[in-house]
Amino acid sequence: MAQQPKAFIFDLDGVITDTAEFHFLAWKQLAEEVGVIFDRKFNEQLKGVGRMDSLERILQLNPERAVMPLAEKERLAAQKNANYLELIAKTTPADILPGIEELLRTAQESGVKIALGSASKNAAFVLEKLELTHYFDYIVDAATVKNGKPHPETFTTAADALGVAYSDCVGIEDADAGVTAIKSAGMFAVGVGDAQHLPHADYRVDSTDELEFTDIIRRYEEHQAAD
Repeated sequence: MAQQPKAFIFDLDGVITDTAEFHFLAWKQLAEEVGVIFDRKFNEQLKGVGRMDSLERILQLNPERAVMPLAEKERLAAQKNANYLELIAKTTPADILPGIEELLRTAQESGVKIALGSASKNAAFVLEKLELTHYFDYIVDAATVKNGKPHPETFTTAADALGVAYSDCVGIEDADAGVTAIKSAGMFAVGVGDAQHLPHADYRVDSTDELEFTDIIRRYEEHQAAD
């Protein structure tokens, strides 16, 4: 008989709150500084990707800037972060995506451990602004790992810290890079978003308000039983 998962590992952007617009505006402001045309379509490629890797992708749009010294790249990445921090400072609990706090509360009451697995170095700050920190047993951000998504390290680091086997974990993501990371870690992948962008998720919903604890548990157990 399949057993209930022991840990939920949540992505931040697009799952708990939608700071994607803030990231877009912050990167757009920086792209203009380096002479790059940056639009929403290209921004889709940066979802779930770390700051330095995102910067590298943007710079590739202007080959003349792609060969700049590392120190200059680090300055630009820091500038983007400053732009972003200015925007997210206005975040409040009203910015929690629909259904998420109820899911966190139910998971916690059910004895499931909860971790955050985010590509953002500002993850703890955002959770604090959302007043959700008390739900989380562990936070993994970009400063915690060497390899960002789609590498599985974000999720395996969280599971290791919680003392939970990878197969006993559920990862919840809205980006293909994140889903790939979850599955590479040997975990059950829940995708939030369009089926076209999340074809590899083990279970998918269109939006966060469809994330029901009992549905996730049922799908996880069915998946475990089928293996």
